[in-house]
Amino acid sequence: MSYVISSECTKCGSCEPVCPSEAITEGDDKYDIDADKCVDCGLCADECPVDAISTE
Repeated sequence: MSYVISSECTKCGSCEPVCPSEAITEGDDKYDIDADKCVDCGLCADECPVDAISTE
């Protein structure tokens, strides 16, 4: 299962640089995770200060 970013995302940007597979990109309202690139490492979820990242 890949990780997803909920609408709770504040677009702080802390998740993007820790992603080893470059699966995270900035969207209009929040950051997004490309499920095809996500390697399920969880580094982004650990970094998120508002707990907006979880598994599907």
